[in-house]
Amino acid sequence: MNENWIHLCIDMQRVFAEDTPWHVPWMREVSPQIEEVASRYAERTVFTRFITPEKPEQMSGMWRAYYEKWRTMTREQLDPGLLDIVPALKHLIPPARIFDKVTYSPWIGGELHQILSSEAVDALVLTGGETDVCVLAAALGAIDLGYRVIVLRDAVCSGADETHDASLEVLGDRFSVQLDLLTTEEFLSSL
Repeated sequence: MNENWIHLCIDMQRVFAEDTPWHVPWMREVSPQIEEVASRYAERTVFTRFITPEKPEQMSGMWRAYYEKWRTMTREQLDPGLLDIVPALKHLIPPARIFDKVTYSPWIGGELHQILSSEAVDALVLTGGETDVCVLAAALGAIDLGYRVIVLRDAVCSGADETHDASLEVLGDRFSVQLDLLTTEEFLSSL
């Protein structure tokens, strides 16, 4: 790794780790790898948090319909503590940072890219969940913005095995010039 890189850890939040309608059982399996990277490189880690609206009516377009379906996951009904980073990682903040987002992609609005650009970051190491939703959105947006992307295949997870596997296959095959799929061990040994 010659690049100036950061670890962008996607949505490792209690709402996905605990018994909620959005529970991702595989999160438990990838947590040790994520904890290893984040604890070794806390100063290079940015945790994203998917923040739901207070009410569906605050959202526009299809996001409103989405939260009408998932009204129990709005902040009006959800325990706000469930939006926090999981305890095993939260103690790393600071020096690790938090970036809140209201869509799947952390790139909407441009703030994260602006911050990373000001720090001359040119490579992102992606971990977290879900592979086929927010991780995919983060990877594709990062590619569009010109970052080198490394997805740690044993440190990403989804609630759906089939689309998790398909997402990793698409990322590895179609974006092989801009994106590398590595294991956590391969990545750490490359440093």
